[in-house]
Amino acid sequence: AGREEELKVIAEAKKILLDTSAGAVSQTYSFAQVASTLNTRADLVRSEVVAMLRKLAKRQHSAALSQLASRVAAVARYGESNGEDPFAKVKGLIVDMIAKLERQLADETDEKAYCDEQMSKTEAKKSELEDDVAKMTSKIDQAAAKSATLKEEIAELQGELAALAKEQAELDKIRAETHADYVTAKADLELGLSGVRKALQVLRDYYAAAPAALVQQPAVPEKHSKAAGAGSSIIGILEVCESDFATGLAK
Repeated sequence: AGREEELKVIAEAKKILLDTSAGAVSQTYSFAQVASTLNTRADLVRSEVVAMLRKLAKRQHSAALSQLASRVAAVARYGESNGEDPFAKVKGLIVDMIAKLERQLADETDEKAYCDEQMSKTEAKKSELEDDVAKMTSKIDQAAAKSATLKEEIAELQGELAALAKEQAELDKIRAETHADYVTAKADLELGLSGVRKALQVLRDYYAAAPAALVQQPAVPEKHSKAAGAGSSIIGILEVCESDFATGLAK
């Protein structure tokens, strides 16, 4: 906006010169009395063009306009001494300045267009990155939820494992106690079975030898007779015991 206003003011100064100075130039430089009209330096220095340029340079903080005002003032001071047309010189300075400012404005316009293009690309890239961030955030949230669920399941499984370990320990204790009881019972059964078998052997030998002894020896007065029936009953009971003891050992 500042550059466009600067161009506008310079163009206005140029128009003022064209509209107001043509007749004065023809009259002034066609006669010998040049010094009587625009003869002094103060005439052009205090002119509307110089004042306007200086005012604009101050308002816009423009070094270029300030330099132009100084050059216009210099032309006013020294142009006539060289026999040159000061108004044509001033007009040329303003035209050159306008062309320079127009080129700068075109360059700035191109730069602005480039900046706008880059800004558009940046905004598009920013939007794309924001979408990526949103997707990653969603994935992170899903992973966090899944992690929380897995932690709950792990805690539940750990509780079940602790319960199983406790039950296993109790079973091991029961097995150890049962094994100890079995070892003791086995020793008792083996000892009992051995005793029963020895007792059976003694009884069987005794009752089996009785008939043979009666045949070989002469008859003697019977003072005592073997109770074969009672012996058979005892042997039968012991055989039942032997079977029970053996079954107990086999288990």
